[in-house]
Amino acid sequence: MPPRPVAPPTPDINDCCGNGCEPCIFDLHAEAMAQYRADLKAWLALAGQTADSGAGAGGPSF
Repeated sequence: MPPRPVAPPTPDINDCCGNGCEPCIFDLHAEAMAQYRADLKAWLALAGQTADSGAGAGGPSF
């Protein structure tokens, strides 16, 4: 089973230059978080299937 996805680090407020960049570092972080949530959802589904297939009693340990 692949490793559990890790959330991207939150940019510090000082990481933004304040020049109205398109995309802003915070926009990129929001996109990365959306991808992380999708990846985590898929990982949790896979972990549930693995547990249901007899890989361990009581399900995965998170």
